[in-house]
Parts: sequence; structure tokens; C-alpha cells
Amino acid sequence: MKTSTLVRNGISKELVDLISRLIDLIPWPARRRAMGDVTLLLLDGKHRVAEDVFGWGRSVVEVGIKEFQTGISCVNDISQRHKPKAEEKNPDLLVEIRDIMEPHSESESHLRTTLMYTNMTAEAVYDALVEKGWSTESLPTVRTISNILMRHNYRLRTVAKTKVQKKQQKLTLSLKTSGR
Repeated sequence: MKTSTLVRNGISKELVDLISRLIDLIPWPARRRAMGDVTLLLLDGKHRVAEDVFGWGRSVVEVGIKEFQTGISCVNDISQRHKPKAEEKNPDLLVEIRDIMEPHSESESHLRTTLMYTNMTAEAVYDALVEKGWSTESLPTVRTISNILMRHNYRLRTVAKTKVQKKQQKLTLSLKTSGR
């Protein structure tokens, strides 16, 4: 039977808890480097063991080990990670969609929200864009057009059918007298 890295290096549960609490107090990115230092010193550089023992992500620990060994900090620019939306890639598309949607939209009767209700579906908008000369290769999918409509407060609702008003029949009660 294999002995664990913790037993082999003489690390107690109390020491593991203490290290976890202390590492949590360190701000990023210095925390990542400290995780790498602890992993190299106590766990023989085994990032998978650090994941099991401390609950740290092994990819974070791997980067921390590299940072600790080289002395170079990795810079994460999370703000650049987002995928641009279809209307950000092609602003003319949004203008065309608004031109198509405005005649078919109406606001709420009580004006409590800025939502525009319409009976035009995303597929109908897609077809209208194709009729206006957009190529199918340059257009996003129908689902993406539906997402664009939702992001710009167009709620796809069917127009309520008008109810036929029934004539109220006067109920006449005729009393029949029985001739018994």
C-alpha cells in the first residue's frame, strides 16, 4: 500500500487547515505564487495532491508553481475574454432589425415598462432581413436574432384575438299555467 504524500512528509490535519486559512488571506496574484510555494515545499510539487488536500484548482497551482520557480507573474486580463455580441460585430444589423421591428411593435398599454410587444417572430425578422438584401452567410442564426430581440426589449408575444361579443338574450320567463 502506498503512503500518502502528507504522511510521508509528516504533515498533520491541523497544519493543512492553518495553511488553507493563511493562503486565503493573501490577495491575488500573490496567492497563486504562495500556492505554488506550498505545493513545492510540502507536497513535492504534485498539483493533483494539492487539489485533493487543499481544494485548490490544479491548473491554478500549476501556474503558481511556474510563477514561483521563474519569479515572473502571469497577468490575467479577464475583461478581454468575452465574445463580442452579433450586434457589436455588425452595428448595421441592429439598425436594420429596429427598422423592421418598429412598425410591428407596441408598448404596454399602461406604460409601466419600456418593453415593446410584437407579434413578429425571430424567423420572420430573419426572412425580412434576407428580403432586404442580407446574405444568409452574413446573418446570424434565427436563435441569435431571437436573443438580440430579447436584449433590446422586444418581447415576442402574439396579438390577443378579439373576442366576439355575444348578444345578450333577454331571458324571458314564461309562466305556464297548467290546467289541471
